[in-house]
Amino acid sequence: MTNHSTSSTDSIVVLYKGGRLPTWQKLPPAERQAIEQQHVELMLATARQTNLMRLEGFRLLTPERDFVRFWAIEFPTLTGAEVWIEAEMAPPYGAYGYYEYMLARSWAVDQFKHLVTNPLPPVIPQAADPHQIPQLDVDANTIVVLLFERWQPEAAMLTPQERGERELSMLRQSIAEEHGLHRLEAFRLIGMQAAWRRLWIAEFPTLAGAESWIQAEVGLPHGIYADKTFYLARKWAPAYFASWVLYGENK
Repeated sequence: MTNHSTSSTDSIVVLYKGGRLPTWQKLPPAERQAIEQQHVELMLATARQTNLMRLEGFRLLTPERDFVRFWAIEFPTLTGAEVWIEAEMAPPYGAYGYYEYMLARSWAVDQFKHLVTNPLPPVIPQAADPHQIPQLDVDANTIVVLLFERWQPEAAMLTPQERGERELSMLRQSIAEEHGLHRLEAFRLIGMQAAWRRLWIAEFPTLAGAESWIQAEVGLPHGIYADKTFYLARKWAPAYFASWVLYGENK
């Protein structure tokens, strides 16, 4: 089972930039452990309440101040997303967190499937009880590019040919084949951020593939018509958080 296999264009995806505030590190280790356990108990109960469909985390290779991890969290309804966010920010754990939430939907789900030349097998949830928190770490076997982008206003007045969309498509195909693209998916915000409207997740087996992908995305002519921000990341404890989804399903 994978924790992002049930994505649907009708579901709601919470895109979440998060981390721990410096005050968290000032707490005694025993107090942090107790608060973390209380938080896990609450969120697992919330997973069942909201019919959690997906919970996937990424840890940035280079944290941006309090922004350390990025999450894609999927629910069948907007109500479920609202309940989850409220639970996640609830004190005491929530009092020590950095939270930046955006609501989105999966975008162009079928359009880019042909680019995935080296798909990974499904993530198998860990067998242990998810209430018992294991030692969490990244999956160092792959590298993930998180791309936050939007077209610049003048791009709407240009044709796809003028924006260089064909050139970009050809570059993506070439890089996917050369570097064995594991995954490519996109989300579009329901609202709009000043700096971005779409999120892309591209996963490669090596850093060389990620670097080539980034260079292609900023190339000419398409690169001058879009604002793009990139982060390199690793998947965060995927088997553990896949077990949260399984727990939410097994009511």
